[in-house]
Amino acid sequence: MRPAALFKPIAIATAISGALDILFAMILTVAFGRQIPKMLRYVASGPFPAATDMGAAGAILGLLVHFALMAIMAAALMMFLRRKPELLRRPIVVGVIYGLLTYFVMNWLVVPLRFQTPLPPKPLSIATQLFAHIVLVGIPMALIAARSLRQRAA
Repeated sequence: MRPAALFKPIAIATAISGALDILFAMILTVAFGRQIPKMLRYVASGPFPAATDMGAAGAILGLLVHFALMAIMAAALMMFLRRKPELLRRPIVVGVIYGLLTYFVMNWLVVPLRFQTPLPPKPLSIATQLFAHIVLVGIPMALIAARSLRQRAA
C-alpha cells in the first residue's frame, strides 16, 4: 500500500477521534465550572505559550493544535498497522493498547515536561484521561484503520 493511500483513513480517524475527544474535554470543562475558550487556549499554549493571551484566536489555535495532535496519533497508528496487518483482526485490543500508549505518552511525558505538572496525576484525571484515550481515541482509530486497511489489502 502506498503511503498516500493512508491519507483518507488518517483524515477520517483524526476527524472522528478528534471530535469525540474535544467534545468530551468541553463537557468536562463545563462540568468543572471552567470556560471552554480558556481550556482551548491552554491546549494551544503547549506549542504556542502566548496563546493564553490571544482571546478567540488562541481558542481557535487550540482547536487546530488538538486536531494536529490527533492527526499525528492517527498517522502513527496507520503506519504501524500497515506494517503489521495481522493486528487488524483484533482492532478493539489494538485500540485499547494504543489508547493506553497515547495516554502514557501525553499524560506522563508530554504534559508534565511542557507544563511541569506533578506526577502522578490525580485519580479523577487518570480515570477521565484513560477513558478519553482508550474509548474516544484508540478504539475508534483502530476500528477505522482495520476497516480501511483491510479493504485496501483485499
